[in-house]
Amino acid sequence: MRTDSPIGSSPGAIAIEEKGSGISDGSFSRGTLAIIGLGPGNRDQMTGRALQAIEESDIIVGYHTYLKLVEDLIAHKDVRASGMRKEVDRAYLAVDLAIEGHKVAVISSGDPGVYGMAGVILEAVQLRQAQEKVNVEVIPGVTSATAAAAALGAPLMHDFAIISLSDLLTPWDLILRRVENAATADFVIALYNPKSTKRVHQIEEVQQLLLKHRPASTPVGIVRNARRAGEEKTVSTLGEFLNHDIDMFTVLIIGNSQTYIKDGWMITPRGYRW
Repeated sequence: MRTDSPIGSSPGAIAIEEKGSGISDGSFSRGTLAIIGLGPGNRDQMTGRALQAIEESDIIVGYHTYLKLVEDLIAHKDVRASGMRKEVDRAYLAVDLAIEGHKVAVISSGDPGVYGMAGVILEAVQLRQAQEKVNVEVIPGVTSATAAAAALGAPLMHDFAIISLSDLLTPWDLILRRVENAATADFVIALYNPKSTKRVHQIEEVQQLLLKHRPASTPVGIVRNARRAGEEKTVSTLGEFLNHDIDMFTVLIIGNSQTYIKDGWMITPRGYRW
């Protein structure tokens, strides 16, 4: 579960040394840039293409927490790790290294195109005017919503919306409007980043907003560490789910008007006639 930083006009790049690549005279060897989704991080949950791209890469760029998930795969690589809120710096660094001619892999957890690094890197490619200098590939991965849904059963079998409750990059009133629109349209709703040590009242506000449109008995799935070691899942209701532990490693799935619980499974009917 991740947040990306938007790129402005400021370069914001991490300084790197020229390595005889021809940056100064305008001649370039075409590098590659793979934006990789690890899924939950377990090896058996990663795609074959993700594993192959890591193997093919010379340099690995990523958030240090996610790099730890694949440290055995990158032990002999040139690894460039950084912390939270350094997404723009990582994007510029990865693009600059690829411009030099390197084979670069940028690591995201989940899917890089879902709250991951794909968007910020593609923006960096444009701002560096590197479209003709770098081959870019976005490699998908299992995202938290589908990992949590698999643990719960089949709650996403009909139309659904994924909404992050992190207001770091998105105004809170806009997030609330999105939640309400999804609720009135009877979408199943998957909530990312529902609660942190500093963000406590947001999930309470969301619960009260949803209760205006859905009964308190609406099923709610709570999954922590979806498809990772220590996975925990609980099925509750819209009226009671705040009585359970929720944090940044938790995904919440709010059922629609047709979602039900049977034999421990959370199921949203697709509408087939039996």
